[in-house]
Formats: sequence, structure tokens, C-alpha cells
Amino acid sequence: MLFSKGAVIAFTAAVCFSAKAIFVKLAYAHGADAITTLALRMIFALPMLVAAAIWSSRGKVTPLTRQDWRAVLVLGFVGYYLSSLLDFLGLAYISAGLERLILFLYPTIVALISWIYLGKKIGPKGFVALILSYCGIAFAFAKDMQYAGNVDQVVIGGALVFACTISYAVYIVGSGQMVGRVGALRFSAYATIVAATCCVLQFLLTRPLSALDLPWPVFAYTFAMAVISTVLPVYLMSRAIQLIGAMRVSIINAVGPVSTIALAYLFIGELITWSQIVGAGLVLAGVLLISAKEKPSQTRAGAQPA
Repeated sequence: MLFSKGAVIAFTAAVCFSAKAIFVKLAYAHGADAITTLALRMIFALPMLVAAAIWSSRGKVTPLTRQDWRAVLVLGFVGYYLSSLLDFLGLAYISAGLERLILFLYPTIVALISWIYLGKKIGPKGFVALILSYCGIAFAFAKDMQYAGNVDQVVIGGALVFACTISYAVYIVGSGQMVGRVGALRFSAYATIVAATCCVLQFLLTRPLSALDLPWPVFAYTFAMAVISTVLPVYLMSRAIQLIGAMRVSIINAVGPVSTIALAYLFIGELITWSQIVGAGLVLAGVLLISAKEKPSQTRAGAQPA
């Protein structure tokens, strides 16, 4: 075979994850707001997440201690709920392509957090990777600034998505021991259930039920997002890591931003410019460079923002 089974699974997972922003933009185009869209995504995903949690807990598994459950609650809130909320809010202001490029910076932020708080050296190659990545974001921002009717909106949206990336990087750093103890799929399912519960509670506390009086495409897009860009890729990514390892999955994940840019062009008519292509190339080069110098267990290379 030209490609291994694990590589095909990892590629499929990366493309599924990258479609999330497209579904969000399509829901927004039909009148949904960020909080309602996020709640519907999680409402549809919750039964499947519960099933995944039960399935991943079958057989002989490590029982969770009280400290483990606290970690699940905190990391689920920070890494999935908060990052998802910031991401959805940011997508109301910036293009899907720029959003995915900013999210893809999370390994660089993981490296910075590990350097500042855990004393893990970045080294010259790491600093080159950081420079490449953030120069790439500057190029991508130039594209959105050029075509945006309101420059302030691009800045606000970019800041929200970057805050989402920081939140998710904190989750990645904090989840290292948990993933090793309870397994990637099981932990992801538990943490995402926490996030789903928070999203539904937020909707009930901040929106009337009449906010669900939306056109049927909103429900179709959020259901597709729940299946294609939430539950399915979590399982596929975990399976790919089992088959080919986190480092190879990390390399294949580089298709994510490119896939989002292509899907955004095909389905929502976002322009593809040279500045965006150059920016994407620099970001991918930087992220792959800094990921290659980290051990897979440190970066959880197969992970993707929720």
C-alpha cells in the first residue's frame, strides 16, 4: 500500500477537524450566534461522547481517583469549554483560514509554557520555529486586514482565537500525566463531556429557549459538526496514534490549516491569496520544526483544539 492504514486515519481526522470552522460559518450565515451554535454542537455530540466514555472504560482500566476527577473537571473546563467558546466567538470576526492557522500555533505555545514554567529548554531550532510561525501569522493577518471591512474586527477575532489557543495549550501541558494514566480516548471523552455540560448550562443561563427558533440548516450544520468535527476525529486521532505514533500523526496534522483554507474557498467563498499561502507555509514549517524537537508524550502531537 502507498499509505499505511494509520496515515489514512490520521489524514481523515485532520480534515474532519479542519471542517469545524466551515460548519460554524455556515451556521452563522443562517442567523445563529456563537453561544447557540456551540450549545447545539455539544447537545448533538453529548450522547455520542457518553457512549465513547463508556466504551473506552470497558475491561481493565485504571480507576480514576478524586484527584483525577478534579483534573478532568479543570482541564475539561479550560481546555475544551473555554477554548471552544473563545474560538466560536472569534470566528464571528475573522476568516476560517486565519482561525485555523492561529489554532495551529498551539505547539509553539506549549513549548513556551514548558520553557517558562517547567524549565524545558527551547534551543536555537525552537526559537527559529517560533519566528517562522509568528511571521506566518503576520502574513495571514495581512490578507484578512486587506479584505476586511473593519480592521478592528480582525484584531478582536484574532485576539479571541489566540486566547483560545493559549487555553488549549494549557490543557495540553496539564493533561500529560492524565493521558498516560487513563488513555487518550477515555480522557478526551470525559473532558469533552465536561465541556458539553458547561456549554449547555451557559446557553440555558444566557439565552431564552426561543433562541432555538432557527432555520433547519443551522441544526443540520451543527449536527454535522458534532459528528464530523467533534466525535469522529477524536476517535480517529486516538486510533491513528496507536497505529503509527504521535510524531507521525503530528506531521500529518499539518494538512489541517491547508484543508481549512481549501474548504473555506469551496463552501463559503473565502478568497485564497499569496499572503495567505506564504503565511500558511511559514506557520506549518515552524510548527513542524518545533514539534519535531519535542517527545511525542510531551506535545501530545495528535491532539487538536476542540
